[in-house]
Amino acid sequence: MKIRSLLEKKGYEVVTVPPSLPVLDAMRLLVAHNIGSVIVEDDNRVQGILTERDILRQAARNPEALSRLRVEEIMTRDVVVGVPGDTLAYVMEIMTRNRIRHLPVVEDGWLVGIVSIGDVVDALRTDVEAENRYLRDYIQGKFD
Repeated sequence: MKIRSLLEKKGYEVVTVPPSLPVLDAMRLLVAHNIGSVIVEDDNRVQGILTERDILRQAARNPEALSRLRVEEIMTRDVVVGVPGDTLAYVMEIMTRNRIRHLPVVEDGWLVGIVSIGDVVDALRTDVEAENRYLRDYIQGKFD
């Protein structure tokens, strides 16, 4: 399965914020949407990603600063991205190797979606279960 198929099933909605947004407002968005990251966009181009981990690091260093910081000051700028044609196995490897839980998906430089490690694992699990069911039916001679 490819990211394209996963996005078709889960949807293309991505919560984005501008770089100038106060970090506290971004935190409220994370809570309101029950998500672990927001994509930082400027002119519809990915500029970075702000994750729970970014916020926790800042809070550990200087919690008082959270009330005055902007997203662009603590976001991750070096964003690992995927493309719709990437396979889920490849994406899982990239996410695991880079220790990331959210992967923005871009096509021709434009943000088209986002997948989480949970999305990827669930899709792979579903594929394996379907394949196992098919193989069991085949071995038992259950042809439709």
